[in-house]
Amino acid sequence: MNAQCFKTINRVELMPNIPSPFRMRDWKGLAKAYDEFVFNFDLTGDFLPLIWWDKSHRNFKRETFGFPSFVGSKLKGKDGSQEAINCVAAVLGATLVGIDKSNQDGHNWVLMCENYYNVDNGEYLFLNTANWKTGRTFWYEILPNILFYQLAHYYPNTGNYQNEMRIVADRWYEACVAMDANINPWKVPNFDWTAFNFNSRKPLYNGRWREPDAAAGIAWLEYMAYIKCKEPKYLTAAEWSMQFLQKRVENPFYEILLPYGAYAAARMNAEIGRNYDVQKFLNWCFNGDSVCRPGWGVIAERWGDYDCYGLVGSTTDGGGYAFAMNTFQMAAALVPLVRYDSCFARAIGKWMLNTANAARLFYADFHNAKHQSCGFWTGDAKHVIAYEGLRKVWDGRSPYATGDAINLAYGAIDFGLYGSSHVGIFGGIINPTNDEKILQLDCLKTDFYHDKAYPTYLYYNPYKIKKAIEIDVGPEAKDLYDAVTHSFLQKNVSCRDAFILPADSAAVVVISPADGEIAYEAEKMLINGVVVDYARET
Repeated sequence: MNAQCFKTINRVELMPNIPSPFRMRDWKGLAKAYDEFVFNFDLTGDFLPLIWWDKSHRNFKRETFGFPSFVGSKLKGKDGSQEAINCVAAVLGATLVGIDKSNQDGHNWVLMCENYYNVDNGEYLFLNTANWKTGRTFWYEILPNILFYQLAHYYPNTGNYQNEMRIVADRWYEACVAMDANINPWKVPNFDWTAFNFNSRKPLYNGRWREPDAAAGIAWLEYMAYIKCKEPKYLTAAEWSMQFLQKRVENPFYEILLPYGAYAAARMNAEIGRNYDVQKFLNWCFNGDSVCRPGWGVIAERWGDYDCYGLVGSTTDGGGYAFAMNTFQMAAALVPLVRYDSCFARAIGKWMLNTANAARLFYADFHNAKHQSCGFWTGDAKHVIAYEGLRKVWDGRSPYATGDAINLAYGAIDFGLYGSSHVGIFGGIINPTNDEKILQLDCLKTDFYHDKAYPTYLYYNPYKIKKAIEIDVGPEAKDLYDAVTHSFLQKNVSCRDAFILPADSAAVVVISPADGEIAYEAEKMLINGVVVDYARET
């Protein structure tokens, strides 16, 4: 067996192999229960139902739906106030756990999401509301487009999604050019701005903060468009964006986009032979040393009686303030990264075990009344809606589940749908194994627009001893190939079998056809013409 290649993420090294107390939620079951709850028009009680019909017909002559961003929001029921980062995320999250949202109870929720494509105001982008004006903040103007691309991956024939994908890629290419990008002579754009105004075709700085990690989000969008459409200019825009990050010395992390840059770097390295510094980008995502938003990164501490390692948010606000949306979203970007750079399998596997354990603390049923702000609300008996965030300490209590809705007068309750709607990412990725502390992480679930691939899973063994991990490969004979050790773990197995995972190590297991034909293309290893290992030589 070949030696394993393990590259570290500095902050993950501060995390325990096994967080304590340990309690793993059924994330898939929770995501399905969330979908059933929030899409239910028949609920009764305070602030219920959460969903409403938006009959404004903005952008398209069809009804769509809305959720409030917070339970008890003052904007509930106000057509056009609903956010894409909430509503589209809910449709995508349900999809990731196997629910067909294009035909559920007679409704095509996927098609309704097209209403966020801003036609009426001439923006021609998927934006955070159906009447958004660009030029406010990059991440609110890029993340909805990312969510739309992700939804279009699963529902490619919905609406006019295919043409709209091209238009979105064209628009962000034009934005790169307006931010000083050039082909001949080659010049990368400058993303050191707060936002880009597509009406004036100019970037802007609001005098308060900058969001240079917009480069990461644009790189992801443009590379996905290139993979899908094979249009060379989309690859050019992705290269411009990645080269901006590659050259940068200071951490640009602002809110949510940078992990998509780390993923794009790994994938472009693997697929088209680039040499972007994935380790630098990953450390930026975790470190909390951003110059754009000081403290923004990943929690690496025990708060009160709980390990809260792995949650994403501010490491400094009030001592620490983690957010549900950011935590779920980072997993969407980083778990599939290990397909393209398996050297990070141990680091990302260890982080995922910590964050998947700690993320339960966003939910009310894991706290007594003194450690949460809104335990008085009884409308969510199954506790499927998360608090917006988790604070390290509030009024001497640690940790403390809360949010900004009450404090900043957004609404009456601190339960945040805009974060909860992303729970399907955990639900789609995380599966149990025969050992509760060893997860099976689906590397394809959020690896959007990937080339043909066999089922691929990340496993991390946190123990000090080797473990036998059971795996169900189906009735036909399969081989188990590990992209970390670049070797076969088992051959000619069927139904339920097992493989050995050494102590404190990880495997990226590809379930490939038994005795398939092996071929090599540069560093890639293929079985029956399908890549199973992007770097067989380490």
